[in-house]
Amino acid sequence: MTNKNLEGYIEVKKAGDRFKTKISWLDGNHSFSFGSHYDPTNTHHGLLLVNNEDWIDPMKGFNTHPHQDMEIVTWMLEGEVEHKDSMGNAGIIYPGLAQRMSAGRGIYHSEMNSRKADRAHLVQMWVVPDKEAIDPGYEQLDINSQLSKGDLIPLASGNKDLAAIRIQQKDATLWVGRLPAGKTIKVPEASHVHLFVAKGSGTLENAGALGQGDAARLVRAGTPKWTAGPEGSEVLIWQTQVE
Repeated sequence: MTNKNLEGYIEVKKAGDRFKTKISWLDGNHSFSFGSHYDPTNTHHGLLLVNNEDWIDPMKGFNTHPHQDMEIVTWMLEGEVEHKDSMGNAGIIYPGLAQRMSAGRGIYHSEMNSRKADRAHLVQMWVVPDKEAIDPGYEQLDINSQLSKGDLIPLASGNKDLAAIRIQQKDATLWVGRLPAGKTIKVPEASHVHLFVAKGSGTLENAGALGQGDAARLVRAGTPKWTAGPEGSEVLIWQTQVE
């Protein structure tokens, strides 16, 4: 569904229309072309190339594999995963922990659900960097106290003074909000904005009701309002500027 106006348009993408990967230990949903799933008309939105929602079985996960020239942000919704990389970084990623890995000129890493009983539920997002072949890097920060205020928080940005953690892309900011029932926010403005409903539901002005797993792709659509539904909502909003 696409709603156009004089300034731009909003395109709604329903959860059930995403590409799906289902194997013995993984249920994956891909908002854009990913791996063996390819659609030339759906490869990115602005600077956002990957928005994968994954459920990983206990004691399973992504074994060591390489990345290059990509800014990768992982956001946990339930459970936890253990991160290890070739730079010697290691740690547990849990809900409310902002985590970024800059692949730069090359890095290897793994992400494993180390729990014996619970599935891990996460969203992993990739944006292109504004400079290639940088030194790879890793950063994390607990932002649960900020999220508890029930507002929109800048999680990752190329503006070092804006967000909790920094990414190597000056024209991109990721916002996150754990919003109580009925809470209304303004969606940040940019040429390309991607709003993903990670939990709960809500209503986006000029687009209508969205549920868990739904997304809205905004193109020069101004600052429409998002209102959380009766159970509240957790939203991930990428604000990217493409000339």
